[in-house]
Amino acid sequence: MKNRKRNRLLGYDYSRDNLYFVTICVKDRKCCLGSVDTGGAGRDLPVLDMNKYGKIVEERILWLANQYKYVKIHNYVVMPNHVHIIVEIDSQSVDEKEIKIKSLSSLIGALKTTSSKLIHLSGFLEFSWQRSFHDRIIRSKQAYIRIANYIESNPENWAKDSLNRKGQNNSS
Repeated sequence: MKNRKRNRLLGYDYSRDNLYFVTICVKDRKCCLGSVDTGGAGRDLPVLDMNKYGKIVEERILWLANQYKYVKIHNYVVMPNHVHIIVEIDSQSVDEKEIKIKSLSSLIGALKTTSSKLIHLSGFLEFSWQRSFHDRIIRSKQAYIRIANYIESNPENWAKDSLNRKGQNNSS
């Protein structure tokens, strides 16, 4: 079996209170969650236009914070073929004796599973997420600000985004 690169920090407890920057990609980076209209003359900024599948993903991101009271969503963006989220796990917001705090992997797994199921039920049977996800532990206020700004500016940087594969704007 091929050795895979470890995605998570070895020995780190991902159910620990912290802020996490998460990126999730659609399989093959297919642009199926919407589009970015770069517009033209008279428009200063591109407009992010989520389709029904992107709106399902957005609803599931918000669902995480409602479903798990120790989860806070600080910022997110649903792009045509990927999602960026700042997720906080805050065990102080619940009585830990009553509830087991899920790991970041379990939370993102719930997001991916439930959004996939709803997207399939809405008619896009071929939809799937790329295996795993990328995360970064946010360790400072400066890092948080930089990442939050990155998320906010993602639509306007779409044309030069490394996750933007030209010719794959297959949004429905």
